[in-house]
Amino acid sequence: MTGDTVRPVAPHQVIMENRGTLSVSGVSDVDSFDDTTVVVYTALGELTVRGEGLQIQRLNVETGDLSLSGTVDSLTYAEKTTRRGGWKRLFR
Repeated sequence: MTGDTVRPVAPHQVIMENRGTLSVSGVSDVDSFDDTTVVVYTALGELTVRGEGLQIQRLNVETGDLSLSGTVDSLTYAEKTTRRGGWKRLFR
């Protein structure tokens, strides 16, 4: 056995309150974020959050918890795929 540890997949849940705060569980990684778009990887696929004034309030990839604030305009899931490295995405 190698020194690599495998994290169990956490249950995925999304809770939005008044389009102003968003809590997401089951997050394995954050791909990118700015004040209008946050892209995270979950057990159910890539989740893109779009809005205005988005700020990550809390992120814990050990527990898979993410909290955002701002005005949420949309939540979009992409198909569940194997995550590719940044260079591979440039050349696909």
